[in-house]
Amino acid sequence: MSAPQSSSDRSPHLVVVRGEPSPEELAALTAVLTARAAAARAAAEKTEPARATSGWRDRSRGMRTPPRPGPGAWRMSTR
Repeated sequence: MSAPQSSSDRSPHLVVVRGEPSPEELAALTAVLTARAAAARAAAEKTEPARATSGWRDRSRGMRTPPRPGPGAWRMSTR
């Protein structure tokens, strides 16, 4: 097993290339990037195909015509 890495061993997620942003500006940037990543993840989940409805849960089965009394009506009750 490897030893857990300390915070100084890991590379930073954001690097300031030019200028000296304030802590508030860095917090705002982090919040915007986090929100964009969450929105992209939610959009990716919406594009996944929906699961097919089980025949047992399909409500259209209850919309069939009721069986009519008469000869052979019991056979039609299962359709």
